[in-house]
Order: sequence, then structure tokens, then C-alpha cells
Amino acid sequence: MAKVVILGAGTGGMPAAYEIKQALGESHQVVMVNERPEFRFVPSNPWIAVGWREPDAITIPIEKYLNRKKIDFVCARVTAIEAKQNRLLTEDNLHIDYDYLVIATGPKLAFDSIPGAGPDNYTQSVCTLDHALRCRDSVEKLIAQPGPAIVGAFQGASCFGPAYEYAFILDKALRDAKIRHKVPITYVTSEPYIGHLGLGGVGDSKSLLESELRQRDIKWLCNVRVDEVQDKQMLLSELDRKGNVDMQHNLPFVHSMFIPPFAGVDAVAGVDKLCNPKGFVITDAFQRSPIYPNIFSGGVCVAIPPVEDTPVPTGTPKTGYMIETMMTAIAHNLKAIIIDGTEPQRKGTWHAICLADMGDTGAAFVAMPQIPPRNVTWFKKGKWVHLAKIGFEKYFLRKMKTGNSEPLYEKYVLKALGIERLEEK
Repeated sequence: MAKVVILGAGTGGMPAAYEIKQALGESHQVVMVNERPEFRFVPSNPWIAVGWREPDAITIPIEKYLNRKKIDFVCARVTAIEAKQNRLLTEDNLHIDYDYLVIATGPKLAFDSIPGAGPDNYTQSVCTLDHALRCRDSVEKLIAQPGPAIVGAFQGASCFGPAYEYAFILDKALRDAKIRHKVPITYVTSEPYIGHLGLGGVGDSKSLLESELRQRDIKWLCNVRVDEVQDKQMLLSELDRKGNVDMQHNLPFVHSMFIPPFAGVDAVAGVDKLCNPKGFVITDAFQRSPIYPNIFSGGVCVAIPPVEDTPVPTGTPKTGYMIETMMTAIAHNLKAIIIDGTEPQRKGTWHAICLADMGDTGAAFVAMPQIPPRNVTWFKKGKWVHLAKIGFEKYFLRKMKTGNSEPLYEKYVLKALGIERLEEK
């Protein structure tokens, strides 16, 4: 009997547990290890931040539903991966042995790389549920005492979609509160232009997102390095195309939300030769570590090179569809090794699809492959995207309760876009 341990019950790790268990069957053990007892649907955090969702609506207990599929669960914070001994060490000095390890931890939020950044200092975040709840408190204070707001993504960020989403959602929330005219909003980003998204742009993303910002009277600054965040003031350097400081800005604010740069979590980054210098797991085409053949990894925690050099550093996002295919590949490759006695053959796709909410409308894009040059680029907007994302939240959580291991993005999101398979787009 093989024992497969999955580290991290996020939007990649939780579906992976179901897929791996289905692929391996009852004769092999699958164990989920997560530091919290509940699964949290991270894409809904911007709605939490403005009071459009409550935590109970986007969380489910992990153990209850995994146990129904005979998947074991350990609620513990892992402090070290002892790769040579094939075991995990937890905060409570518990050792968890494994034959195969799947790392799906997500990222570490590197607020400490920008002075004054983060919820413990002067900017808010929607990267975790706890951060989103703290952001909600800040939004409530903003509504009670209106003033300037700044939304954006710090230098080194790789996940720009939630920053745009939050800017548009905040605009809608303030209009609903009848105080939008009292809150000037500035969108500040490390991207070289609006709609770059860490992807070199997707179709008409530049013109479409610029238009949406203009319609909502949201000003923007691109190619920006945040030098320091102070109480109610942000110090910025706007760079030119050569990376030299072109202008400097001191922007006042009473509310700010910024996406931070990501890094590898400490327990993962501390494994010798497993990760790149930023702590992201290095994998081959089959999601397997070249150094540790019994360690696989997928999701935001894996190393992907930037799409292109930009004056202010930007990373490449790992979108939901890409993450899902990574986890499916891992499940098939574990089956090949453990049951079939063959070498891994399944690869994840580098295609991307995304549904982004914009408060009362939304935007969707397809990039095939995600990193250019591409065979397909497609970017459209409409209220149907807003409704589709609401529907996907409910669909995803329902599937996590039923333990269905079918491809969620292919079954739901592609259908919402009117596509049978991404290759047919």
C-alpha cells in the first residue's frame, strides 16, 4: 500500500485529494494535511471584503467531506519537510510519513518586501479570508468617514486579477452606499500598462480594462514601484520604459488594498534543492521534482518564469484552469507509478481561462497557451460573466462537498463561455 500525502487544502489541493483517491482506489492511503480545519474558496474573498459574502458561505469543513471518500485528514501546521526521510514535521512535533508527497500549499505573502505593507501595517489584502475580513472593517470605516482609496498590486506581484476585481467591486459598493463621489480611487500597479495582467496582455485586455476604469472614474498609475507605505500616505516611484525613475508621487489614502508579491512558504522553501531562490517548487513537465522523484507539486507554489522582462518586476499568474490540469496530471502520474509501474506521461496544460467579477458586470479571457505567442487570445465582458462567477462559486463548493473529481473548470467555466473544450476555441 502506498501512502500519498497532500500538503495544502486550497482550490488546487482539495480537488487533487479527490482525484488522487479515485485514481488509486481503496488499497492505497491518501492523507490531506492542512493547517486549518476548513476549506476556503479564495476567489470569493473580494466579495467578503465589501460585505457581499459571509465566511460561512465560502467555507466547508474538510474532514467531514474527505472522510466520506475515505481520505484521511490531519489538521496541523507543517514547519518542515524532511525530504530525505520522507516525512513532514508539524508545529506540535508530529511526524507524518509519506511514500509520495504532493505540495499544494499556495504561496507565502511577501508583504515584508515593501516597508509598511500588509494588514499588520497600512495596506489591506484579499489574499486570505482573515485578510478579507480585516479589509471589510477598513471598508466600513471608509464608508463612515470617506476619503481617498488606493487599490493595486505591488512590485513583484503575479496575481493581478483580484486587484482589478477589487477596484471595480469597491466602486460598486461605494456607489450602493451613495458615497462614491466622496471617495477618489486610484489604481496603482507594477504592470507596464493596464491589462498586462502579468501575461503580456490578453487580446483587447488593455483597451477594455482602461475603458472600464474610465467609466468608473478610477485614475491609474502604471510602471509603479511602491517605495514605502506610511500611515495615510503612500510613496511611489513611477518608472520609465528603461526602468529609471520618471516621477515620484505621495498619494494620500484612508483605505488601500494591494496584492503582494508571492514567495514559497517556509517549510517548502527550506528543502535543499527543491525550490528556486524565491521558494517556488521546481518541477518537470510531469509536475515532479527533478531532485526528489517522490515529490510532486502544483498550483501557485510551483516555479513558472515571467512572461517577459518589465521595468517593474511582474510575475506570471497561475490561473484556476492551469492549476486544475496540474493536479489532474499529478493524479494520473501517481497512478502510473504506483499501480501501473510505468513512468509519468500526463502533463498539465499551459492554457488559461478566467472569470473576473467587476461588481455589476464582469470580464472573461481565454489565453491559449497562457504564455505568448498564443494560438488563441480572447477577452470579453458582460453581466453574464458576473453571474457566471457567482454560479461557479456555488458549483465549486457543491463539488467539494460531494467529492466529485471531474474537471471543474472544463465542466463549468468552458460551458459558460460556450466552449466544449478549450482546444476547440
